[in-house]
Amino acid sequence: MNMKTETMGTITGDAASELGNGRPNVRSGVFVALAVWFGLVFFLASQGAFVGSVGSPPLPIFFGVAIPLALFVAMYFGLKSFRDFIVGADLRFVAAIQAWRWAGLGFLSLYANGILPGLFALPAGLGDMAIGFSAPWIVLSLVRNPLFAASRRFVIWNILGIIDFVIAVSTATLSSGAFPGISGLIGNVTTSPMTRLPLVLIPAFMVPFFTMLHLTALFQARQLAHAHPGSVRRNAEGLNSVKGFASRGSSYVENRSR
Repeated sequence: MNMKTETMGTITGDAASELGNGRPNVRSGVFVALAVWFGLVFFLASQGAFVGSVGSPPLPIFFGVAIPLALFVAMYFGLKSFRDFIVGADLRFVAAIQAWRWAGLGFLSLYANGILPGLFALPAGLGDMAIGFSAPWIVLSLVRNPLFAASRRFVIWNILGIIDFVIAVSTATLSSGAFPGISGLIGNVTTSPMTRLPLVLIPAFMVPFFTMLHLTALFQARQLAHAHPGSVRRNAEGLNSVKGFASRGSSYVENRSR
C-alpha cells in the first residue's frame, strides 16, 4: 500500500463506514432536492417573483442566493448523514462540474450586445471563465494525487471561485439601477435582464449551486487537514517533488555505477 492510499484510507475510514449504510438514501434525497429546487426557481421566475420594483435593490435575487446557501450550511452542521455525504463526495467530479463556468463567456457577449452593463458582465464573465478553464488542471491534480485536496493551491482555487460570485453579486446589485451615482456610469443598461427567464436561473440556481460545490471541496480539505495536521498538506504539496527527486537520484546512481 503506498503512502497516498494509506493516508487517504486513514482519513476517510470513519466516513466511509457511515456512508456504506445511508449514502444511497442521502444521495437520492439530494438529487430530489436539487430537482425540486430547480423546479421551484423556474416556477417562481415564470411568475416574475424575482423582478423587484424599479429603483430598489434586487432583494428577491439576494434571497434566492442566500436562502439555499443558508440551508446547505445548516444541514451540513446539523445533519450527520448529510455531512457524511458531503465529506464522501468525489472531489474529481465536484471540481469537474466547475468547468461549465467557461460559459461566463456569455456575459461578455451580452455586454457586447448592450444587454448587460460592463460593470457587472466583465468581472463576472472573466472570473467565471478563469475558474472554468482552470478546472481541468485541478481535476488532473486530484487524479494524480488525491492528497492535492489538502493543498493550499486547491483551497485558494475554491476560495477564488467563491470570491468571483461575491464580486458578481455585488456588481450586479450596484448595476441594478437602484443607485443613482452608479446609474450615471452605466447609463440605461442595467442588470434587470438577470431577474427574468432564462438569465435569472444563473443567480437564483447556478450561483448557489456552484458555491455549494466550492464549500463541499473546502469542507473536505478542512477534514483532511484536521485529521492529520500538517502532514497531509506537506504530503499533498511535496509528495510529487520528493518522488521526482528520488527518481532523479536513482538515475544518477545507476548512471554512475555503469
